[in-house]
Amino acid sequence: MARNVFGTSVQGASHVRSGRECQDSLRFVEMDEDTVILAVADGHGSDACPYSREGAEAAVDIFCRIMAEYLDTYREQPEMLFTFLKRESDTKIAQTVEAEWKRRILRVHAGHKRETPAGEDGGRDRDAVYRMYGSTLVGLVITSGFLFAFQLGDGDIMEVSAAGVHNVIEADKILGTETHSLSRPDAWRKAVTAAVKTGGKRSGPVLYMLSTDGMANSYRDEDEFHKTCRDYYKLIKKHGAQAVEESLAPWLSETSSLGCGDDITALFAYFS
Repeated sequence: MARNVFGTSVQGASHVRSGRECQDSLRFVEMDEDTVILAVADGHGSDACPYSREGAEAAVDIFCRIMAEYLDTYREQPEMLFTFLKRESDTKIAQTVEAEWKRRILRVHAGHKRETPAGEDGGRDRDAVYRMYGSTLVGLVITSGFLFAFQLGDGDIMEVSAAGVHNVIEADKILGTETHSLSRPDAWRKAVTAAVKTGGKRSGPVLYMLSTDGMANSYRDEDEFHKTCRDYYKLIKKHGAQAVEESLAPWLSETSSLGCGDDITALFAYFS
């Protein structure tokens, strides 16, 4: 099957009005003709998180790098990798992502010579530094034999095909504007993961869609969001990935303007 991977981030309508930059980030790595790694992240963007765009950029980069290393290590043993992910990903993968992200944030913060708050003991308050860069993270690894999904905080990972639309992973949702974050102590405990066999060759076109919560929150309910996922699937199937890619940014900007006003990132992997 041919594969097309593309996506973009757009500044939310409310951020345009307030002059606040887009806090989202995305990254993908095409390992080979059968394997691709996708990641999107949503920096919190509040006054308490002034550098969350950098936190989001670090999150997607670290997830893709960690998963690429695992895929390389188990290149000749995909079944062993699947078993490892099935059993250990909500601990070992999640712990590694959190630890690597926090190490990166401390290096970035020091490199920019930004002020570090003092803790109660007079030393550096590292938790306060992490909060300045707070971000969610949603990631997906697609191989010929299985999917691996990772989620910490808001966002969606959807699979769309002729059979319908469904969530690849059901994340832990928090009511209101709060969300789980990489910046919090023991953030790994809030990560949700899933490793799922796909049964080898795909029987027809399938679209995997990762998005930050600005996408789903711009629709009245889940049914409207799922309808939009189906619409993207039909548009790509009918007009091709390039045509949709060229129009994606203005479409997402319109979605934000008519919806919640938040930044939106959408990242697609379409197998035709």
